[in-house]
Amino acid sequence: MLTINVGVLLAVIVVLRLRRRTEARSRNDEKLTVILVLALGVLVAPTPVGEGIANFLGQLVSGVTQASR
Repeated sequence: MLTINVGVLLAVIVVLRLRRRTEARSRNDEKLTVILVLALGVLVAPTPVGEGIANFLGQLVSGVTQASR
């Protein structure tokens, strides 16, 4: 039996949509892409991978903030 991870499926769809040229996108097409990216973020956030990314970005931001002082 084949199982599909919804997060991976959404990531593939987002990558394929973002590869298109900007001039070829309508306003509705861009809104749909934003909705898909937000849905992907909601699915990835509670996973260990999402938490790892959040921790990494938090450390990066705090490092940049301390370096600018």
